Amino acid sequence: MALVLLPGLANLIEDISDEKKLPTQVVESALREALLKGYERYRRTLYLGISEDPFEEDYFSNFDVALDVDEEGYRVLASKIIVEEVESEDHQIALAEVQQVAEDAQIGDTVVLDVTPEKEDFGRMAAATTKQVLAQKLRDQQRRMIQEEFADLEDPVLTARVIRFERQSVIMAVSSGLGRPEVEAELPRRDQLPNDNYRANATFKVFLKEVSEVPRRGPQLFVSRSNAGLVVYLFENEVPEIQEGSVRIVAVAREANPPSRAVGPRTKVAVDSVEREVDPVGACIGARGSRIQQVVNELRGEKIDVIRWSPDPGQYIANSLSPARVEAVRLVDPEGQHAHVLVPPDQLSLAIGREGQNVRLAARLTGWKIDIKNSTEYDQGSEDAKVAELIALRQEEEALQAEAEARLAAEQALRAEEDARLRELYPLPEDEEGYEEEGYDEQAYAEQADPEQPAAAASEAAPEDAEGEASTADATDDDATTGDAAEDAVG
Repeated sequence: MALVLLPGLANLIEDISDEKKLPTQVVESALREALLKGYERYRRTLYLGISEDPFEEDYFSNFDVALDVDEEGYRVLASKIIVEEVESEDHQIALAEVQQVAEDAQIGDTVVLDVTPEKEDFGRMAAATTKQVLAQKLRDQQRRMIQEEFADLEDPVLTARVIRFERQSVIMAVSSGLGRPEVEAELPRRDQLPNDNYRANATFKVFLKEVSEVPRRGPQLFVSRSNAGLVVYLFENEVPEIQEGSVRIVAVAREANPPSRAVGPRTKVAVDSVEREVDPVGACIGARGSRIQQVVNELRGEKIDVIRWSPDPGQYIANSLSPARVEAVRLVDPEGQHAHVLVPPDQLSLAIGREGQNVRLAARLTGWKIDIKNSTEYDQGSEDAKVAELIALRQEEEALQAEAEARLAAEQALRAEEDARLRELYPLPEDEEGYEEEGYDEQAYAEQADPEQPAAAASEAAPEDAEGEASTADATDDDATTGDAAEDAVG
């Protein structure tokens, strides 16, 4: 068959390459796959209304499409095996037929034949299939390149521009900074900040949360404005001491989307100094608050408490409740990380915070369960008795858990022992010497071992509550640390 002409093929490939920001080789590969699918559809349509489709799923695996960009056309090629007697005309060719043009041909050799149909025979259905497959292949290639481009970025914070809204999500344009064009990323509702104004073309700093594979959509970028990593990045860029390594951020607890509108977003950052002469808190705040103000502005007015980390849990807990003034910290259950914090009556509401936000963030920052107590009404004997009951209950639960784990380990050991005993009595084929030797007959081996002996195998694969009151907080939070041109050309 002659070459099927596709006028403007070179320009078509170049235009698609520019529009989709893909290499021309990728576009050519996608076009070849699309034309091959179109040819497959053309062959199947020949049987519509006449008989059932005789082609299996991998029937056309020996077919390929060759593009000729210079001549602006394509050919469909089929690889056929030379045989004495032909059983499948699409996969085989008679030796006598080949020897008419190649006398030295032998049975078992492979020849490539041109099986291109006439352009007029290709049909609208095949052309439509080609268009759809081409568009899908191009989308797949784009998403694959996105995944490779963003999966291993060293800097997870990107500059994003709002382009549109879908349901409750904001679709933003982001760039990896590697010279690649902008791509779309989704900012879900739960990752937005309540003080942000997401208007068209507004720019924001966003944290690249994940590059995940979404069913039917391929690799998708998900970004966040509420992730604690964004706060860390902003401080690292504003504080030279952090960049130099003399000041380090130890922990971050962030509540970017409080449970109530009456409570604004707030973050606590624990910092420490590697050098004694450097004040870590002062370095992060800056002269007259200039450095921290830049961070606050980027986060649209979010409150940020910078506190000094301490290796002493009591001092660390007291610092974490800033700006409240603490009288004493009692580590009533160091093993269970439970502390009582005594504050004056006038500091009680400040230590707890509006709707418990301050003590909740302090608990997440330190990893301790914190109970705020009025120092004037604190009865140490009574409180110790209550704590003793809680400790006894915790120890009982731990003992039950350890007993259950020991029981499970014993059961697994018994199963392993029984497994080994049965394997000695009825060894598996791979246990026998010469199992991989040529001529091994698995069925004969099984019948020889015991034709009536059944084999069985079983496997078994074997939570945490959180509760809090206005003055109690538990340390649990994850914040701490197109084808139209192709259709015209084909059809």
